[in-house]
Amino acid sequence: MKIVVIGGSGLIGSKVVSKLREQGHEAVAASPKSGVNSITGEGLAEALKGASVVVDVTNSPSWEDAAVMTFFETSTRNLLAYGAAAGVKHHVALSVVGTERLLASGFFRAKMAQENLIKASSIPYTIIRATQFFEFVKGIADFPRKATKYACQLRSSSLWRPTMSPVR
Repeated sequence: MKIVVIGGSGLIGSKVVSKLREQGHEAVAASPKSGVNSITGEGLAEALKGASVVVDVTNSPSWEDAAVMTFFETSTRNLLAYGAAAGVKHHVALSVVGTERLLASGFFRAKMAQENLIKASSIPYTIIRATQFFEFVKGIADFPRKATKYACQLRSSSLWRPTMSPVR
């Protein structure tokens, strides 16, 4: 099966591509490095040609409210439009646990907009909500011992329940 991983040369995407190839799939690592740009649309039609699945693990280069919203809305609209034109059968997107409850943040508002665009499309989808952890490991590890003690003793909150959107 041909699976195109948008953001396929990044931290998460490169691991997804590797795992998919290990399982025998034709996994395409699509990113600006390979000539595929989900914002401008450059290379999308060719990359998605013959693809059964698109996996979106992109991330905005800016966390500024307007820029991150523009990134996720533009990228998602392009992926959905080019995907529909190419006959993609399933759209998978990586999101974050608790997105719908953290809308005071511009980043989370943008992720919610991304999820809503995907849900409103005609393409069957899966939204995977993961916890953000690995990108913060170094900072956590570098905390002074006393601060780490308190950070580790925080109780889990109902705000951080793992969830997965249903496949339709």
